[in-house]
Amino acid sequence: MTYADFFYDMKGRFMGADVSDIHEHLAFEFNIEDEEAGGAFYVEVKDGTLYVEPYEYYDRDAKFICTPDVLVKIATGEMDPVWAFTTQKLKVEGNIDKALRLKEIIDAKQREIKEAAKKEGKKEKKAKK
Repeated sequence: MTYADFFYDMKGRFMGADVSDIHEHLAFEFNIEDEEAGGAFYVEVKDGTLYVEPYEYYDRDAKFICTPDVLVKIATGEMDPVWAFTTQKLKVEGNIDKALRLKEIIDAKQREIKEAAKKEGKKEKKAKK
């Protein structure tokens, strides 16, 4: 997998998360350590809108450093970011309080995925009738 492939996969996993209730500015940089998929991108919450772009973010609140596998597990909710940090699978630099807000973004996205699956299930039940 190339960096571009990995970035667009991650962008898809983050985008669409409802961050309208986050009223402060948050900026996270992700540094991915991998020979093929390595690189940096950022996730920013600004004015209740989420942005994910393939650039470094120099005025960030926190920087997360990990492998692609760890970030995928965190983004899908399979791995808790706090647990990943305490087990040293995820390194964090910067404002820890703001870094903890990443979990809110991930949880918001996971809720949306579950709600969409519920709606799809209801549509399938109606279609069968």
